[in-house]
Amino acid sequence: MTSTLRPAIVTREGEKRPGRWLALSVLVLAVLLVAVDATVLGLATPYISEDLKPTGTQLLWIGDVYSFVIAGLLVSMGSLGDRIGRKRILLGGATAFGAISVLNAYATTPELLILARALLGVAGATLMPATLALIRNLFHDPRERSLAVGVWGATASAGTAVGPVAGGFLLEHFWWGSVFLINLPVMAVLVLVGIRTLPEYRDPDPGPWDLISVALSLVGMIGLVYAVKEAATHGFTSATLGVGLLGAAALYGFVHRQLTLPAPLLNMRLFRNRGFSGAVVADLLTVLGLSGLVFFLSQYLQLVQGRHPFEAGLAELPGGIGAVVAGLVAGRAARRFSVRAVVSGGLAAMGLALAALTTLTRSTGYPLIGAALLVVGVGAGFSFTVTADVILAGVPKEQAGAASAVSETAYELGAALGIALLGSIMTAAYHDFTAPAGTPAAAHESLGAAVRAAADLPPHTSEPLLAAARESFVHGLHLASGSGAVVLLATAAAAWFLLKGQRLEDAG
Repeated sequence: MTSTLRPAIVTREGEKRPGRWLALSVLVLAVLLVAVDATVLGLATPYISEDLKPTGTQLLWIGDVYSFVIAGLLVSMGSLGDRIGRKRILLGGATAFGAISVLNAYATTPELLILARALLGVAGATLMPATLALIRNLFHDPRERSLAVGVWGATASAGTAVGPVAGGFLLEHFWWGSVFLINLPVMAVLVLVGIRTLPEYRDPDPGPWDLISVALSLVGMIGLVYAVKEAATHGFTSATLGVGLLGAAALYGFVHRQLTLPAPLLNMRLFRNRGFSGAVVADLLTVLGLSGLVFFLSQYLQLVQGRHPFEAGLAELPGGIGAVVAGLVAGRAARRFSVRAVVSGGLAAMGLALAALTTLTRSTGYPLIGAALLVVGVGAGFSFTVTADVILAGVPKEQAGAASAVSETAYELGAALGIALLGSIMTAAYHDFTAPAGTPAAAHESLGAAVRAAADLPPHTSEPLLAAARESFVHGLHLASGSGAVVLLATAAAAWFLLKGQRLEDAG
């Protein structure tokens, strides 16, 4: 079997669909919706901690329950879109996403916010696979598709840059729930314009949507990720082991069922393509390695260095800018050099940038932080854009929804595992600091809790408490960044071998 990634054969008239770029502009709004939502949460975490007073464990759940649910449902929703129509599921999911964002904004307890984030995961699971799959249907010319995927990825990166800036502005002028309400105007434009411009596409012979497979996928993903999180936080217990085994058994059942069904939710034989499998693995491990930085850097900028939310958002801009620029030229670079060179090079650059962040102190100047974020953004733009193109080009267009869902599942599973593992490393390191006498026990839960506790203590106690807590937080950030660097450098080496011989197809 040749390693060349061949797109579906189409006529030349079909290669240049009228209105395809206007339709792409609607698709990227959905990407922007999800990206902004993911980034503003990290910026709002200190305010959520102050208002809702979650425990350290609840704070982690607020951060990762969205990823748990979306990871469990992405394959099912991608397959559903292939069956009922990708336009229909995209617009319905966007409407639900906007409505549930209101519930997030007005949550009054940690438990309600966790529930709202979980429901947002259900809606979010419909969006990303549908957008990437529709790109596969809109753009048949390989070079145009590479550019469209680059725009898609660049928009996601732009969302990660715009999110902190917009969120920082809102947090300085309104309450923390306002960061979720910025989803509403984006959703409204997406739905109103998308109704008129997006084409509908569904698999002409999809077979039934197997609910047993849906349940197995959901139970398997949530069970496995939950077990990893609990084991990393509290150690192995019989309950944790039981949940993990249940999740693994459900995933085994899911895979076995897909191999035996005449019309599976996910064609497992796609993984026989080494390029497809290598791209999926690279995405998963890359997000795992980066997740600690994404989740904790906003807290470092605000709670350790004392930056205001808007200033912290601006400080994170270089990462988004680098990713946007790299994403737009990634396809051209992969054709000029090679897929594995661009992906492995991007991963190695990110790993080295994370290694540099292990030198952070409480007073580190911005040039080092900004330069590291710029390198991370450029590396991510190259790597994620090319792997998305590899995944899309390697499957028939009828299965683009399910294949795109596999790609997105890798992202979300990597984020959930990364927050669970690296977040647990961070939390364990933070807990061990020595506090002055009279410090409330809650100060050891999180840095946000320590800042709240210090506000109610006299200066001779609050100042040593904040100094010790911030020093311990920075130590934990060193461990998380160092662990992420090791993961990314190892992934760069693995991608060099897994993607050997892969190349993007040129226009015929």
